Amino acid sequence: MESIKDKIKKLKKEKNALILAHYYQDIEIQDIADFVGDSFELAKKAKQAKENIIVFCGVHFMAEGAKILNPEKTVILPVKEAGCPMADMASAEDVIVLKEQYPDAAVVTYVNSTADVKAVSDICCTSSSALKVVGSLPNKQIIFVPDENLGQYVAKQIKDKEVITFKGYCPVHKRVTVQDVEEVREELPDALMLVHPECTPEVLDKSDFIGSTSQIIKKALESESKNIIIGTEVGVVEYLKKKDPNKNYYLLSPKMTCINMKKTSLKDVLSALKNSEYEINLEKEAIGKAYNSLNRMMNV
Repeated sequence: MESIKDKIKKLKKEKNALILAHYYQDIEIQDIADFVGDSFELAKKAKQAKENIIVFCGVHFMAEGAKILNPEKTVILPVKEAGCPMADMASAEDVIVLKEQYPDAAVVTYVNSTADVKAVSDICCTSSSALKVVGSLPNKQIIFVPDENLGQYVAKQIKDKEVITFKGYCPVHKRVTVQDVEEVREELPDALMLVHPECTPEVLDKSDFIGSTSQIIKKALESESKNIIIGTEVGVVEYLKKKDPNKNYYLLSPKMTCINMKKTSLKDVLSALKNSEYEINLEKEAIGKAYNSLNRMMNV
């Protein structure tokens, strides 16, 4: 009997489709993907896609980003309700108000944002490119939306800029506390702790390394440490255990699970391929404006 994975592979070939999956997806979704990566890597893959259809196993803003970079292609998000609370925290109106308050500032928008917000921004960034993007701008004032923690991390590293942050946050990373860090440190005193910059400044201060999802993975795989604490979504731990089972990987906190990223199942991917649901559709004008800010990021 043909398995669901075999059906997906067969249909993907028939429909000339590319399956992209974020590291935070369940391991079974990662297994059937053509490429697994973080936001920046997936944006690059989406832009380079030769296939007619992109099935994006992630959350809404990621699929929107793929559509912005490939307006002529069909982009499908297998689960319509897979959203991002952080992306929903900032609106285009919020950004416009900030621009009026700080007319000389450049607006740097984290990719974890809606197409409307990207459309009123000067340039986008990911957690891996944030320092490079902000450092590349001539403006002394930077409006950074929507993630306050990442914005504060950037401000700490680039001292010659005034970074005005928005009060947005990732619930998964923000719910990790200093107490969580102290407890895991006590249990694993010799372990290397790698943490995502979406965590609070207090948690970052107690880590051994701060980096994007891909940077955390690279550091973990290259490290000589046998015990490694991962301070980002649990999907990264699952990925690393599969990639290098000779090391011990521990999640910084059991609270680090993104329910939206876990909504996608194999059945959803199969249904998406069969029925072309749920297709991402954006207005041509919105795509054009948002494309500029995303493309500037890619060029940097």
